[in-house]
Amino acid sequence: MSAAREAAALLWERWRDGGTMPALPERCRPATLDEGWAVQRALDELAGPHAGWKIAATSPAGQRHIGAGGPLTGRLYERCLVRSGAVLDARRMTMRAAEAEFAFSLGADVEDPDRVLEAVDALIPAIEVPDTRFDDFLAVGLPSLVADAMCNAFLVLGEPVADFDPASLPSHRVTLRRDGVDVAAGTGANVLGDPVAALEWLAGELAARGEALQAGDLVTTGACTPPHPIAPGERFVADFGALGTVRVDFASSGPDD
Repeated sequence: MSAAREAAALLWERWRDGGTMPALPERCRPATLDEGWAVQRALDELAGPHAGWKIAATSPAGQRHIGAGGPLTGRLYERCLVRSGAVLDARRMTMRAAEAEFAFSLGADVEDPDRVLEAVDALIPAIEVPDTRFDDFLAVGLPSLVADAMCNAFLVLGEPVADFDPASLPSHRVTLRRDGVDVAAGTGANVLGDPVAALEWLAGELAARGEALQAGDLVTTGACTPPHPIAPGERFVADFGALGTVRVDFASSGPDD
């Protein structure tokens, strides 16, 4: 078994059982971003059908938090997508955070990264609930974070909006509420200056790696509000104003109680 496949298999065990590990064993631990990318592609074979991509570290604060010099990307899998109003079990999560994000759905393949907006058929208000397969995701290094699909876990999707003004997104305000109380706010400018710029970055990054955005893909562009801690029993709503709202509840009890 190759090092990439061994690392992916170990990560997949943690994906399935909800557990964590200190780090990948040195024998299969990726040392570079390219090696992390190879592990992520091996994880694709285990995690089931893919649904698109997430972009991480699209704000200066996010980049400082993980020690990145720019944005990074991870695969979105169908198993990660839930609809607004979903109930998730925060007790099984390690990171326990929620963040509001602008997501896009693509209605056509992207052949020219500079014209990616032409392939977009809708904007979708979203809440990302990331998680990690490591005890401390900040301690393992960027290659291992890339290997683990950049802390992919759940993406909560609101209703698609086909009629939106891309030029307005940098200034578009989003508010994150916990149990009806505002706890975080931001604008599209927190996402590489513009969520569309993040989408264009991803198209170029994938092209450089021999991949491409395809019709049917979802892309979530990174946090436009600071991540906020979550706890069992709480409800979070991201209010995108005229673009709609998206809600996620965190169960207060379960069969283990």
